[in-house]
Amino acid sequence: MLQRETGHRVVNLVDGSRTPFLKATGVPGPFTASDLAVKCGQALLLRQPFQADDLDQVILGCVSPSADEANIARIVSLRLGCGYRVPAWTVQRNCASGMQAVVTAAESIASGESELVLAGGTESMSHAVIQYNEAMAIWLGRLSRARNLKDRILQFLKFRPGMLKPVITLLKGLTDPVVNLSMGQTAEIIARRFEIDRETMDAFALSSHHRLAAAYEKDLLPEVETIYSDNGSYYSRDDGFRPDTNLEKLGKLKPVFDKEFGSVTAGNSAQITDGAAMLLLASDEAVKKYNLPTMARIIDNAWAAIDPAQMGLGPAHAMASLMKQQQLSINDIDFWEINEAFAGQVLACMAAWADENYCRDELGLDSAMGQIKHNKLNIHGGGISLGHPVGASGARIILHMAHVLKQNNALRGIASLCVGGGQGGAVLLETGYTE
Repeated sequence: MLQRETGHRVVNLVDGSRTPFLKATGVPGPFTASDLAVKCGQALLLRQPFQADDLDQVILGCVSPSADEANIARIVSLRLGCGYRVPAWTVQRNCASGMQAVVTAAESIASGESELVLAGGTESMSHAVIQYNEAMAIWLGRLSRARNLKDRILQFLKFRPGMLKPVITLLKGLTDPVVNLSMGQTAEIIARRFEIDRETMDAFALSSHHRLAAAYEKDLLPEVETIYSDNGSYYSRDDGFRPDTNLEKLGKLKPVFDKEFGSVTAGNSAQITDGAAMLLLASDEAVKKYNLPTMARIIDNAWAAIDPAQMGLGPAHAMASLMKQQQLSINDIDFWEINEAFAGQVLACMAAWADENYCRDELGLDSAMGQIKHNKLNIHGGGISLGHPVGASGARIILHMAHVLKQNNALRGIASLCVGGGQGGAVLLETGYTE
């Protein structure tokens, strides 16, 4: 992929935007997934020197679009004014859907298929579909086939109140059907494996909130666009972070996934959130044609698959594969973004890399990868403080990594995340900066 193969072209990350990530409050939020993507994409495209229909493709990641958002990328593309002739399609790789969209766009440019692609991810988790259960579906189906009044009455008599019990698709989506474990339960498993205690998790969560607050105070999140709802309300910041939280408050929260012995709480887990992130990728030819700036180059990517019961360790595997492909050591990477699905999950990835036995037995290495420094990881917070709209997070961390590299005159960064179902993804970015 990309620069691993001779003849593949350079892929430039030209620009990008994201919406504020809005915490779900138990009722549908003000924006659907397509609304979020459109508002994000409009802000991005309006400042470009080309027209929307100059794009070659639109690729969007989304896990759970609503019933009227089938192939949501095409809906978003048309609403953005890209026109009928710009192909648009949707990808789904659970939590890495946004990353998959960006990687797919990069591969299209690297191969020469495309010159200019809009790619990203969107998710409105507060709008997750609520379904009838199977018993109700069967009852409705038989009722629809009733041919006369007598048959309809007989079918009505078979109705039971239990048929009205809803199926919460959000909960279904956050549970692995193969191992029958929620994502939170898998986080408990790997936290215990690496002996990560509750206090360490809470301290990591606190740091995430404080880092995000500091980033806003210092204006280090230029990618965040203010968006407006139909009732005139506006949203200019992620609304889930708590700069005033402390270890005492976090320590009072009860475990969610293992109520008796667990350490994973709502406070040290990512928030259920709505949001979108969009990136503009271009070939060197498109950069020259439209006189576009460049933030970074997308150099390479890697995917890994592991036991679904330990899915949070996916980044450790994907990043190791990526670095092996590029013949890089831990000291060659200036900054890291590992999506904060759970504090214990990120900490477990760090512990796995520092563990010689894990690196030898699980990653096939001769020695430990090394210790990622906390001051180089998620320096402006992550999913715990700003949220994790699953279809968007992979695109968000790539975009923000590019900003972090530019802001710090740094050369290389890796963005990675775990994926429900037991996978991990990682992307390597480089700038033109050299000391």
